[in-house]
Amino acid sequence: METVSVVIVNWNTRGYLRDCLMSIRRYPAELDCEVIVVDNNSSDGSADMVATDFPEVTLIRADANLGFARANNLAMSRARGDWLALVNSDALVHAGCLQRLCDYLSRHPDVALVGPRVTGGDGRLQRTCRHLPGVWNTLCRTLALDRVLPESRYFGGYEMPSRDHETEFDAEVLSGCFCIARRQAVEQVGGLDEQFFFYGEDIDWCKRFADAGWRKVFVPSATATHFGGGSTANAPLRYSIEILRATLKYWRKHHGVTGETLCRGLLMAHHGVRLVLRLGVRYVGQRRTPASDHKCQEDAVCLRWLFTGQGVAIAQPSSLQAESHRT
Repeated sequence: METVSVVIVNWNTRGYLRDCLMSIRRYPAELDCEVIVVDNNSSDGSADMVATDFPEVTLIRADANLGFARANNLAMSRARGDWLALVNSDALVHAGCLQRLCDYLSRHPDVALVGPRVTGGDGRLQRTCRHLPGVWNTLCRTLALDRVLPESRYFGGYEMPSRDHETEFDAEVLSGCFCIARRQAVEQVGGLDEQFFFYGEDIDWCKRFADAGWRKVFVPSATATHFGGGSTANAPLRYSIEILRATLKYWRKHHGVTGETLCRGLLMAHHGVRLVLRLGVRYVGQRRTPASDHKCQEDAVCLRWLFTGQGVAIAQPSSLQAESHRT
């Protein structure tokens, strides 16, 4: 019998994690299923909750925050499944989801990765299919064209239009918030790249699958819920810096120093233009709000880091949250 190994990385999301595990218990796949939780040294009692309330789950207690990629790799190295499901701790598995995704992999031997249709806690679609980063879609993001024309295939930036999430198709990137990989493909290209602490590792993984000739497919008949931000809300400015750090690592890895330099310039323009516009709006009298203050602070912190490598209260990766932003 084929086995699916469900891997969940947790950092201080006790309530979300409980709900996630309950959804897997409530809607198990018809095939053999094991669940592995890696707790990244949480301080909220998450690990004890798993040990007490979910004895069927294999619990790995890390003595430090390993990061999303490293923790997933640790679990995958111990997993026995033919299919490796990476599920965020703040996700809910719907009825039949695991089974449909695994069945698709079983029927299509050239597919390395599959992902379900994901909605947020508000019931709205989360666009989990993206394009690989390139100069054009990064420029569209810099100029905010993807916000002005989010449903445009030409100006929409990284994300695929919402209408594309209604049908099955081959995607360049599937979000790491919920996906299932073929073990054979993972053994060929390797696990998640651990130089990405969080963010970017799923994009890099999809790029490596594509380079090796594997397909990645969006399967909307399988559905899940992803609340998003379960861990990252604890340190939003640090999170913003880590996004920049991972983005530049991706460009350097796949496009060399020239690509990294170009990307850095676009990121500087992205945050610089936004900071000027936000301060301008404030100057003409728009009322200040905590949200607008945070956005200005975020742009300023990101610009400082891009120019100097220094941020505001930026901790070393071992102390940051390991759950991705993934939506």
